[in-house]
Amino acid sequence: MRKWSIGHEISQPDYNLWAPAQGSGRGPGCPPAGCARFHGVIKVRKAAVVASSVIAGFFLLVLTPAAMAADGVGLAGRVNDLYITFFCFAVIAFFAAFVIIMSLIQGRLDAKKEQRRHDLDRFNS
Repeated sequence: MRKWSIGHEISQPDYNLWAPAQGSGRGPGCPPAGCARFHGVIKVRKAAVVASSVIAGFFLLVLTPAAMAADGVGLAGRVNDLYITFFCFAVIAFFAAFVIIMSLIQGRLDAKKEQRRHDLDRFNS
């Protein structure tokens, strides 16, 4: 038993956390190479995270002056309230149409899947 605080003991788990996944071919006591449940998942490397953060920060610093509007004139020219209102309505309409279209596609795919299952059950029985 290990103590984590004064007078409190913690028990060891009944399983080995570093045991290899079945069929991984690694020896006992070695940490798993990837996720035990999802064998294709690999750890993200620290260098990749740092590199992507540096690139994102660079683009943020480079593109910030272009986004700043001086006296109401930005990349889209001078905008007024009507322009902003119509743009926001277009964003709302886009997402509403996107949800409807994706739901229709999902319904058709589910119908195809159910038809295939029905055909397999009918032919296999």
